[in-house]
Amino acid sequence: MIKFGTGGWRAVIAEDFTKANLRLLTAGLCRLMEKEGHAGAEICVGYDRRFLSKESAHWIAEVLAGYGYRTLMINRSSPTPLIMYVVKTREMPCGMMVTASHNPAIYNGVKVFTAGGRDADLTVTAKIEAEIAAIDPAKIPSIPYEQALQRGLIREDNPANDYIDSILALIDAEAIKRARLRIALDPMYGVSQTCLRTILMTCRCDVEVIHDRHDTLFGGKLPAPNAATLIPLSNFVLDRGCDLGVATDGDADRLGVIDERGGFIHPNTLLVLLYYYLVKYRGWEGPCVRNNSTTHLLDRVAEGLGQRCYEVPVGFKYVSAKMAETDAVIGGESSGGMAVRGHISGKDGIYAAALLTEMLAVTGKSLSALYREITEQYGELCYREADFRMTPERKAELQKQLFGDGLLPAFEGIERVSREDGVKCWFRNGGWVICRFSGTEPLLRMAAEAESAEQAEESIRRWRELLSL
Repeated sequence: MIKFGTGGWRAVIAEDFTKANLRLLTAGLCRLMEKEGHAGAEICVGYDRRFLSKESAHWIAEVLAGYGYRTLMINRSSPTPLIMYVVKTREMPCGMMVTASHNPAIYNGVKVFTAGGRDADLTVTAKIEAEIAAIDPAKIPSIPYEQALQRGLIREDNPANDYIDSILALIDAEAIKRARLRIALDPMYGVSQTCLRTILMTCRCDVEVIHDRHDTLFGGKLPAPNAATLIPLSNFVLDRGCDLGVATDGDADRLGVIDERGGFIHPNTLLVLLYYYLVKYRGWEGPCVRNNSTTHLLDRVAEGLGQRCYEVPVGFKYVSAKMAETDAVIGGESSGGMAVRGHISGKDGIYAAALLTEMLAVTGKSLSALYREITEQYGELCYREADFRMTPERKAELQKQLFGDGLLPAFEGIERVSREDGVKCWFRNGGWVICRFSGTEPLLRMAAEAESAEQAEESIRRWRELLSL
């Protein structure tokens, strides 16, 4: 069964992520594009370093060729933002990236992008699923990869230089050159190192890289840049006296950061820092966008700068859509994905890292000093989160309790409740808590924010107690 989540289609390798299902997904997309007037168009296909990613990209291209579409195949493992950039700048109707992003190594998947390099929204993915349901797997046309390559239906290329140059044109490279920063880079065995190291070294940064080899098991760890997985990067920053440590997830659309003191900077803080920098120091104007599980400190900063912050459901397609609607400066989520106005419409950990480097160079301040500058003006909120893995049966049971029975802890001081995406409670004292199911893994996620860590932890504890977690 192929069912798209908040970040494309992801499945366990050899269970649901199979050649047969990849052919079905591609055939469904081909049929939809034909109906929408894009027959014979050129489609960009890329892949990351996961097990079977390259082979899967080739299987996709074979079906595209069978339906008469032309494939621009990125001829090496590449960042997801690069594929989005190509779809946008070459005005393609569609693009596909073989990746499971930050999921565990046993997963792989496919992200689909629409015109403009945007994440396919629910309307598009529902149409693809409907087309898949009407397909006879035995009748999917395809042309062997080498044969399609010889016939010109597949064209291999590496447009990374164009993507790199586009980022260099958007940042203050001269300011970074003058700062002579020392930066540690951790691609987490993923695909960011070539593009990001080239950008930073062009700006005369002293760059040292760890975890850069090709390892489909990601060193035995989750390829997600969080406090636990970035301990080696933290130690490296301290040992080498770096100004900054930068990490990206498996496909380089998410960012993780270690400050000059070896401390992990939560993505919430990064989003606040970059928005504050772009408006306060760069002089940009405009609102910002966050999902419903991301810090409300962003709202305070936006209001203090005379702007507005918009909230959307989890899923970057919602963030990018609201950014386009409101001409927002920045949009992001608490998991480390963010987009900035004037580049691509989706998450880009490489561009965000380059802007972060510029921020240090232009302000002449460390990350900790800049964050202190913000909290002295707007205060500080304590954020806590927790994840719980579960079986499909347990998930169905909890879904009934949360959305059918309307289950809710006996919180005091509730201002309002929303069940648009999970269950979110706002409190009159400014705090909030959310309980929602992941759209990419079999997890129940909780997040809470309050004036004190104890208050945030208590909100999560009450949910856990109620749901027997």
